[in-house]
Amino acid sequence: MSEADAPSDFHKTITDLGGAALADRLRFVTEIDKLKGILRQTPLLDRSRKENDAEHSWHLAMMACVLADYAASEVDMLRVIRMLLIHDIVEIDAGDTFLYDTSAAAEAQEEKEQAAADRIFGLLPEAQAKEFRTLWDEFEAHESADAQFARAMDRTQPFLHNFLTEGMMWQQHGVQADQVRKRMTVIADGSPALHDLVQSLIDEAETRGYFGTA
Repeated sequence: MSEADAPSDFHKTITDLGGAALADRLRFVTEIDKLKGILRQTPLLDRSRKENDAEHSWHLAMMACVLADYAASEVDMLRVIRMLLIHDIVEIDAGDTFLYDTSAAAEAQEEKEQAAADRIFGLLPEAQAKEFRTLWDEFEAHESADAQFARAMDRTQPFLHNFLTEGMMWQQHGVQADQVRKRMTVIADGSPALHDLVQSLIDEAETRGYFGTA
């Protein structure tokens, strides 16, 4: 059996043994293993390499648990955690786009991510596919309290990594303090306390010379 044939053969085997619904769920589970191979522009704190999307999603989910008391309003933590675990799955197809990228490719990212969501969540049984896609759409819209707190985690974590690595990626990409201030303002929707902290750390980072040069 070739590597190309393995996924379909596996799906057929599981269908025969446990039914189509289980086979679809396991096909989704094996597909999202690819998230481990999608590298981001956030360095590990030991500066040895960049983190991958799976590590990022796990870290955000843990942050949400630890920092739940700092949410702007009452949130459903189970929904927040689920959003954080699925929010970057679309990057299996669409790839990661650096937060400060203003190129035409970055502008086209939303369309690619929508197509990726259709395909990847569509691997699941219909009801579960709809459930996961609804959570993903809610995160992207960032209008609900749950989504706003989840997005606050998504912005805070890479910021902290850049601060604690003395602006490693900011300097590599020439990112300026004002760019970071602008991108971090959305944290206030989900957690005013964390937003205030981040803004103060931006000032400190600027004083220490952590940002890139124009």
